[in-house]
Formats: sequence, C-alpha cells, structure tokens
Amino acid sequence: MALTHAQASGMGGMRGAGDLVARMMMSKKMRINEAKAYVAEKLKIGVQDLTDSVIMTEVRQELGLGQISPLPNNAKGMESKFKIADLLDIDINCVSRFKGMVNM
Repeated sequence: MALTHAQASGMGGMRGAGDLVARMMMSKKMRINEAKAYVAEKLKIGVQDLTDSVIMTEVRQELGLGQISPLPNNAKGMESKFKIADLLDIDINCVSRFKGMVNM
C-alpha cells in the first residue's frame, strides 16, 4: 500500500516538493504551475528540481522542512510545520492554534 501511495502522490510527496506545492494550491488557490513556481522561488531552486529527491532531501534538511525519515538533529513534526508556514507565508491551522495556546 505504501509503495502504491508513494507512486500516486505526484511530485513524490515529502521526497520532493509535492506537499509544499499542494499546500499552495489549497491555501492560496493557485494553479499547479503557479504553485510550483512560487515554491521553487521560495526554496531558491529551479522548478525542475522540485521533483529531484536528492536535491529536495538536501533542501529540506537545510531549511528544516521535514523528511519522510528524519535524521537525528533534523526538524520533525510541529517544528517542520512552523518552518513551512513561515517560509511559504501561509496559515497552517495547527500552527495558528499552537501559537494561540502559547499566548494564553
């Protein structure tokens, strides 16, 4: 099941930038090419690099955006979501709720 899902998830999900592109499409109502260009610009890479799992692994490690199998001392969970929300300038509900709870 996991292999089938990985194959069907477009740009490779967290192996590439598919999750980031999908977030932009849903949160900012962008078309796919517009979302890819936006994410590539924010990551400071070319659009063609979004699907390269080697490049994206390095970019994700460098920026702390999370990975399928996080290595020690790398961002994971909420830390990754905070960084994604900040980098892409989007509102992620769980991040907003967490910040609201902290500010109580």
